[in-house]
Amino acid sequence: MISLRDVEAADLNTIRRWRNLPEVRANMFTDHEIGEDEHARWFAGLADDPSRRHWVVRCDGRDVGLAYLYDIDRHHGRCWWGYYLASTADRGRGIGSVVWCLLLRCAFDELGLRKVYGEVLAVNAPVLRMHERFGFLREGLLRQHVVKSGVPHDVVVFGLLADDWSVLRPAIESMLHDRNLL
Repeated sequence: MISLRDVEAADLNTIRRWRNLPEVRANMFTDHEIGEDEHARWFAGLADDPSRRHWVVRCDGRDVGLAYLYDIDRHHGRCWWGYYLASTADRGRGIGSVVWCLLLRCAFDELGLRKVYGEVLAVNAPVLRMHERFGFLREGLLRQHVVKSGVPHDVVVFGLLADDWSVLRPAIESMLHDRNLL
């Protein structure tokens, strides 16, 4: 069973540990090791910021990652999104597909937004393919947008409209149900 739960104060150190894992940092825009003070400031900012929602991803009773919507803009009806799984052992099992579905339900059903968008490093082929499988369209390419270990990398911008999700959703949810993931 895969679910999301609200981030709690007790998650502070776990999330920092996850975020500093080399396999997580490899696909993030910032790849430096996050110190206690920097992380504490970020974590404290979550509590009272209505433009951000963060959840711990749970799989079979274990905390396995972080999912989030941020820059939630109710006026324009849009937000950025993202997630990561901490352990490479949890990747490729369908957990991410369920997380995507749950985040899209939150953005479109609960928050009533009309668009979700995200940015992916162009070298992250599995996540690029996942966006496309979920119906996201490539809306832009930000050339040499992020520098990681001294090397500039392109970033692909993806977007999904609520109207498109409403068409794609039944097939995606059916596939996840068939695989006993949702």
